[in-house]
Amino acid sequence: MERRSVIQGAGMAAILAAGVAPSVHAQAAIRWRLASSFPKSLDTIYGAAEVFAKSVRDMSNGRFQITVAAPGEIVPAFGVVDAVQAGTVEAAHTAPYYFFGKDPTFALGTAIPFGLNSRQITAWMMEGNGMKLMREFYDPFNIVNFIGGNTGAQMGGWWRREIKSLAEVKGAKFRIGGFGGRVFERIGGVPQNIPGGEIYQALEKGTIDAAEWVGPYDDEKLGFNKVAPNYAYPGWWEGGAQLEFYINKAAFNGLPAELKAMVEAAASHAALEMQARYDARNPAALKKLVAGGTKLFRFPKDMMDAAFKESMALYSEISATNPRWKKVYDDYNAFRRDANLWFRFTEASFDDFMQLQRL
Repeated sequence: MERRSVIQGAGMAAILAAGVAPSVHAQAAIRWRLASSFPKSLDTIYGAAEVFAKSVRDMSNGRFQITVAAPGEIVPAFGVVDAVQAGTVEAAHTAPYYFFGKDPTFALGTAIPFGLNSRQITAWMMEGNGMKLMREFYDPFNIVNFIGGNTGAQMGGWWRREIKSLAEVKGAKFRIGGFGGRVFERIGGVPQNIPGGEIYQALEKGTIDAAEWVGPYDDEKLGFNKVAPNYAYPGWWEGGAQLEFYINKAAFNGLPAELKAMVEAAASHAALEMQARYDARNPAALKKLVAGGTKLFRFPKDMMDAAFKESMALYSEISATNPRWKKVYDDYNAFRRDANLWFRFTEASFDDFMQLQRL
């Protein structure tokens, strides 16, 4: 045996004797599957899962491989929670509020009407009690969650005709994601929960009267402006829609510490990248849409007031009957109150002034 081999063998023996695990480079390759809830055509929101997978692969020098699957390739868009819970896939990238039918508390992981904006929900999750409380909620579902991106404040959707008063909402069939549909129903509308890849066909065929997705960059890719020319704002139900990575609890707990750290770091990087893409690409897309004939309109005040009133009433009703929701929402609400007080003097006042300037 060569002297170098003897030295290397002795070194490894010393490491093992000291109770230190070999580095990730010496471990067997790990392969996971991640199910996305979003169409592959959207490089912003679907792309966040690809950024996550690439970051994990690069940090582990290829020893940790995560394959991203579009809706239908393994499970449907709205089947990812069940798939992660059962271990059918190790991970998912989704909007938690899609699953409010299982428990309304899921919605607090993404956005609720008149909730936190993107910076505020990040602060609540990472520096407030949000991550702790949501992980406690997800635990019975065998899920460990990580932040997975944010769209920022969204638009109010594509409508066949401009909505000029609350009365015109009555009976309107509106594709609206997640929890916002419950409030839309309370103000007289008819919410429709349709996966992103199926919205265009429903709008084109007249099955629905209006549809919202995210904002100009994604909406143009999906072609909504071709079948509904009126573009509303603001999306009061999604002031800062957060996405999350869901990891099967057993799969995550089975990772060594260094790979767990890589998962967390990759998720944070993907979250930052996703919002940066939206903020950078939405302005040009909006200008292009307007130049092509899209008509912008602001939701009328009586509609906004009614939606706000019904939202607050709904949250109180759920708190009275669902202790899981109440525990999380009480903390969320307290954080929102203080965050809005601070933003009133800083972000909001600065933004109000800047929007009036011609640069």
